[in-house]
Amino acid sequence: MGLFSSILKLSRRRSPWVYVLNAGSCNGCDIEIGSLLSPRYDMEQIGALRQGSPKHADILLITGPLTLRSADAVRSIYAQIPEPKAVVAVGSCPATGNVFAGSPTVEDGVLHVVPVDVFVPGCPPRPQAILAGVQEAAHLLAEGKTGRWHKEKHHE
Repeated sequence: MGLFSSILKLSRRRSPWVYVLNAGSCNGCDIEIGSLLSPRYDMEQIGALRQGSPKHADILLITGPLTLRSADAVRSIYAQIPEPKAVVAVGSCPATGNVFAGSPTVEDGVLHVVPVDVFVPGCPPRPQAILAGVQEAAHLLAEGKTGRWHKEKHHE
């Protein structure tokens, strides 16, 4: 591994840039993500920085059940994030649809639309768990091991 590759690997692990996408949630998870910007949880302690544009992000945090109306937006935003990229599904809703599963307007999880690297369980998950999920995604980015929960048959 060359010097440049080593530096790039280290920087991906130490300074992930995060973009948050609400796919139709109740905002419970979004409130917990907001806590990561406070001095108590301080997402910047691991070098993470919240971005206002997906074009500047490394990690996509998705909250909420994936509604049929938001599926195209999720695909579009995922496509705007440059490679390599990682996806963190925050809470039970993006993983399974949670209490909305089986609804005619909700997909049963985001895996039908984008590959997910890290699932953070809970309704809503604690800020510490979300921070650990971001950190895990940053390590996966550094190792080049993203897209591990991807279902090929659903992503075309």
